[in-house]
Amino acid sequence: MQQSFKQLLQASFKSNDTEEWLDVHFTRPIGLVFALFWDSLGLHPNVITVLSIFLGAAAGVMFSHTELTYNILGVVLLMLANFCDSTDGQMARLTGKKTLVGRVLDGFSGDVWFFAIYVAIALRLSSMQLPGGMGQWGLWAWVLCIVAGVFCHAPQSSLADYYRQIHLFFLKGKNGSELDNSAAQLDTLHSLPKSNVLGRLFYYNYARYCKSQERRTPAFQQLKALWRERTLAGASLEDARQKFLERSRRLMPFTNILTFNTRAIVAYISCLTGWVWLYPVFELTVMAALYAYMHHSHEQLCRDTIKSLQA
Repeated sequence: MQQSFKQLLQASFKSNDTEEWLDVHFTRPIGLVFALFWDSLGLHPNVITVLSIFLGAAAGVMFSHTELTYNILGVVLLMLANFCDSTDGQMARLTGKKTLVGRVLDGFSGDVWFFAIYVAIALRLSSMQLPGGMGQWGLWAWVLCIVAGVFCHAPQSSLADYYRQIHLFFLKGKNGSELDNSAAQLDTLHSLPKSNVLGRLFYYNYARYCKSQERRTPAFQQLKALWRERTLAGASLEDARQKFLERSRRLMPFTNILTFNTRAIVAYISCLTGWVWLYPVFELTVMAALYAYMHHSHEQLCRDTIKSLQA
């Protein structure tokens, strides 16, 4: 790493198209400082990811308290977890230590953070009064958080990540993207001996994750098959690629909103103000609407690209 800090920072980005403003100007520079430090100690990026899991889970514990001091500490811990999360990806890209396990572990870390946050919010909200003096939230707090987390947050995050990988595939090609498919993961799973329990469990779960993304994107699956067919036939696809990227680029801000920063800011506000109901309600309304728009727009983009290729 004999380049300038600015050059290293640029090299640590997935792409300028897919980076969020807050990450470019705040998270990534700090993450790079962490990355250079951890790399000088010879640590693997996956070790940093594991550290982020513990920091994010600890943040959730702090948010379960009503005292402001604990909540401020929760904000600090979650920010540190996010810096570590940024660090592991930047280290992996700069050092070439990118692994599938690291990619999956990176996604799992975010799931753990927000699982802890949803539990913290449910615990606090359950003892609060319902609007209109109708008694305490009780079990309804858990229902609200489960619906927001399982049926909104999880599918939104996974599809936002999928759309970013699709964009990177059209921007940088196969080697510049992490656009995986369920069939390949199942092939790897079936090639492993039955004695490799952990390996088989890993690929089974990752294949299910990929399958859930594929099931919700039928138009893109058709486009991917057609694109591969035309590529193998030697067709010139540069014009179609540029047109796809132009429209896909407009959707990248929505994919960024549906990942970490916006969610974290709303969670901070919810916990610090005591309006803990705000975060799950935000998930069920604003984030759900953005997800629906993003999904519809991307599928329409794929259908339009298919039509242009067939014409």
